[in-house]
Amino acid sequence: MSTAPTATSRNPLRRLSDARLGGVPLLVPVLLVAGVIVAGIFGRIPDNMIGGLAVITGFGMLLGPLGNHLPVISKIGGGALLCLMVPSVLVYFDVFNESTLDAVAALMKEANFLYFVISTLVVGSILGMNRKTMLKSLVRIFPPLVAGTVTAVAVGLGVAMAFGYSLHDAFFFLVVPIIGGGIGEGVIPLSSAYASVLGGESADYVATLIPAAVIGNIVAIISAGLLRRLGDRKPHLDGGGDLVKSKTDHVDPEAVEEHEFAENAAKANYAAGVLTICTMFVLGFLAEPVLHLPAPVLVIIFSVLAKVFNIFPSSVEHSVRAVYSIIAHHFIYPVMIGLGMLYVPLASVFDVITVGYVLACIAVVLTMAAAGFFVGKLVGMYPIDASLVTICHSGLGGTGDVAILSASNRMVLMPFAQISTRIGGVTTVVTAASLIRVFH
Repeated sequence: MSTAPTATSRNPLRRLSDARLGGVPLLVPVLLVAGVIVAGIFGRIPDNMIGGLAVITGFGMLLGPLGNHLPVISKIGGGALLCLMVPSVLVYFDVFNESTLDAVAALMKEANFLYFVISTLVVGSILGMNRKTMLKSLVRIFPPLVAGTVTAVAVGLGVAMAFGYSLHDAFFFLVVPIIGGGIGEGVIPLSSAYASVLGGESADYVATLIPAAVIGNIVAIISAGLLRRLGDRKPHLDGGGDLVKSKTDHVDPEAVEEHEFAENAAKANYAAGVLTICTMFVLGFLAEPVLHLPAPVLVIIFSVLAKVFNIFPSSVEHSVRAVYSIIAHHFIYPVMIGLGMLYVPLASVFDVITVGYVLACIAVVLTMAAAGFFVGKLVGMYPIDASLVTICHSGLGGTGDVAILSASNRMVLMPFAQISTRIGGVTTVVTAASLIRVFH
């Protein structure tokens, strides 16, 4: 016996008006984004932080949840993948005008909003961890990282050479840019090193190196989504953000985070949390020329030392954690929009793409994921989480870390992902710059 349709089911407008997104009516962000689009059409988006936030937040609020509900793509990191690739495609087809791109560039590049997000995730994660678990995790991430890198290089070279690439080109122009630590920290210094040895302009080498890095990052995002699905099916392999297995029952860190945030949000001093996060990065930037380590790596080191020696009172740690929770829950998809618009140049990818090229890139990332999985299991880590940290070495630096961990819903792993990316990337760049002088 069929039932008569309700008034709501007969009226699509009523259903749309009742729909909610993140606790607010869906029509609100839709209308606000429409306003931003109109401003962009007339070239009236201010090229500053406010204009940039209006663009990335609006599109991120809509595309992120959409990607998580689309069939097929939702199972492979849909929200992160959609937020990264749709803006990149729109830029490729010149949909965004100069006003819109300038506003996003002002936020992401000039104001360096990406580094603020990464610093928040790093400092918030570390100050919210158990000290013993944190130290055990920091020590154990290196075996899967080293094993993953070595095997990925070997397999990537084998696949590329099977498709006719020379050993020289396969290593320096395909494998190395994938594991070099991103564009700013990897491709740019590599291009300068290559130009100084091989001749020519560094800009020419940038265009040659970027495609492998971009393809590797996309494969890593999809791999992260699949690893998350595997964890849903086989919970005993998944730490849910914990790297090291302990004798105690596993506690979901996301549930703990929600509980702690609910308890401490009301009494958190958000200004103190932001000040702590920003000061840690400023100190890292200050010490960079003295310690000869990248500022993001020094942020990790300083945060670990602060946690180990209880430098900050619990009230400050709670305040940092409260800022972390806001960024992790509400600003990851918007950041992905900015990254897709500015850091994923599809034109460069399409210029060099071949079947062999793509398969070699895929082989590098999948080998790294598999090695991280099995070696992590051998050293007493949760295999899925160990694999996720390892494949961050094949992402686009901090950009890739955000995308990969977003696809796997593991933002709590950001400190370890940064170690994988930064230390692994620096080691790769230095090694490649030295070897090309010998084998040019």
